[in-house]
Amino acid sequence: MEDKEILVDTRSLKDAEGRLREYGYFILVGEKSVGNFSCEAYGVRIREAEGESAAVPDITVSAARIEDLITLLIRNTVTPTALADVVADWL
Repeated sequence: MEDKEILVDTRSLKDAEGRLREYGYFILVGEKSVGNFSCEAYGVRIREAEGESAAVPDITVSAARIEDLITLLIRNTVTPTALADVVADWL
């Protein structure tokens, strides 16, 4: 199964120079093999419209947990630079 990206929301944020930056927040849906079984695995991606992007795939197999995480990322307008640290703290 090829990984899919599902756009959940976009947010705008002014950077230190006052420029407006737009970020897209995505849920990644992939497949994870565990022994003889396969299941959906979820991750997240944040992509800036100007090109910067960061992703953390295969965080959980729980749809409810990934929804909680993406809500947190959107609510706090997390940027690609901070994504890995926020996910590590969340786990």
